[in-house]
Amino acid sequence: MNSLDVTLAFLARQDILLLFLLLGTGAVIGRVRLGSVELGAAAVLFLGMALSAFGVSRGYRVVVPEAFGTLGLVLFTFSVGNMSGPAFFASLRRGFGPILATVAVLIGGALVAVFGGRLLGLDGPVVAGSFAGALTNTPALAAAREAAHDEAGPTIAYAVTYLFGVLGPLLATSLALRGRDADTDVPAPLVSRSIQVDSTDAPSVGELERRYKQRIRFSRLQQGPAADDVQAPSDAARLRCGDVVTVVGPIDLVDRVTDELGHPSVESLEASRGAVDFRRITLSDEDLAGHTIGDLDLMRRFGAKVIRVRRGDVDILAKDSFVLQPGDRLRIIAPRKQIAAVTAFLGDSERGLSDLRPIVLGSGMVLGLLLGNVVFPLPGMALSIGPAAGTLLVGLVFGKIGRIGPFLTTMPHTAGQTMADFGLLAFLAHAGTRAGTQLGSALASGDGARILLLGIAITVSVTVGMFIVMRRAFGMGRTRLSGVMAAAHTQPAVLAFANDRTGYDSRVAQGYALVYPAALIAKILIAKVLGAL
Repeated sequence: MNSLDVTLAFLARQDILLLFLLLGTGAVIGRVRLGSVELGAAAVLFLGMALSAFGVSRGYRVVVPEAFGTLGLVLFTFSVGNMSGPAFFASLRRGFGPILATVAVLIGGALVAVFGGRLLGLDGPVVAGSFAGALTNTPALAAAREAAHDEAGPTIAYAVTYLFGVLGPLLATSLALRGRDADTDVPAPLVSRSIQVDSTDAPSVGELERRYKQRIRFSRLQQGPAADDVQAPSDAARLRCGDVVTVVGPIDLVDRVTDELGHPSVESLEASRGAVDFRRITLSDEDLAGHTIGDLDLMRRFGAKVIRVRRGDVDILAKDSFVLQPGDRLRIIAPRKQIAAVTAFLGDSERGLSDLRPIVLGSGMVLGLLLGNVVFPLPGMALSIGPAAGTLLVGLVFGKIGRIGPFLTTMPHTAGQTMADFGLLAFLAHAGTRAGTQLGSALASGDGARILLLGIAITVSVTVGMFIVMRRAFGMGRTRLSGVMAAAHTQPAVLAFANDRTGYDSRVAQGYALVYPAALIAKILIAKVLGAL
């Protein structure tokens, strides 16, 4: 036995070592730039496929265990859901169109599979497996095998079509993101401006903030000539002629407020740090997380006001109804003498950024896995949504709720992102090695070329269909579209690639979370129908 065989035999016995070898080596390969493309996390998938296929050719089964892959997948889906919950439900009202359009495009892909399969002389089980592999969905493969009462045909077709099912969307996403600088759905950056009040109407701060639906916040108010006259304004404070006030919000709304109240002041109140000052304070007190900013009642307690919340790398204007999560960094305006008291009240511990919150994780995962195993009876079949969709849905609900009585239902953004990244890599390592074991025999089968051709047709039809429909029918920006396309293919590698290319833009995860459950369920149902043909 030569050294190569010894190494493969060793790796075949060392599950944990194999996992982390793929994670580390794949990360290095993923940073290698090929033209303008970096594979990123997807390199773990392809490295796993290559190593496993080579091992099979030498008589060794080098595979990351399925349990590791399932654990990684549910960690990933729960974390993505938990982080995306508030934005997902906020966008759901306008999201039914894209959801229905995604299902329609997938049905179109199924029609391509049926008619293409007939033209190529492929039977129903192979067509169903090709559909599952071309759209990289393992639960759909299971549904196809069950409906067809055939293990080999769908599995071989899945393995043949899987590779292009990943590569095709990766290439399409790369091309789509090239024009993302022209997106019109970019969240408007927050600006700050000091305004000299000329109006004699004397509106209150609270009245104005409510009129603009709390999309603006007044951070400072000077009602006298001295620097000590600057304060963090309460809702009841009235803006009288001659006052100087600082407003924070999107540029278009700040311009409107300026025109309504007076004109830009030559004096910036932000430069004055005498009587009032600001701090960025991390929310780490568990008793406060899960409550709204209004619930904190900082103005009554300390004469302080929250102006912005930084979650991840995004600054969010602080509405009173905004539900806080552990690890949120709050930009506070407060009397200088109260800064220490506000800091102590909020906690300001670095643990707030990284605490995994085992209660949240444990309860959310249990509920998600139980939901995924519930069998829903349908005409002629029974359907379970599976662990990935179950944990995603529970994560979304937990992220939206924030708190149930004394228990938090959210994790810090930083901790959630770390867990999602690890879970994704573990899943990709398993998926790659599993597919690699079947790749050689699948390609060597007599129908290999025809199956591959059918898979390419399915992948291309769905990818192009999603791009055209989302761009033309809904005017969706390319950044959000990359997340939607990843969800349509239920492919975490595409999501990871989009995140890498966009610097983890929140619109990517929002698009993914929006259509993923519908796409997953639709694929399972379609695969069952195709397998029964």
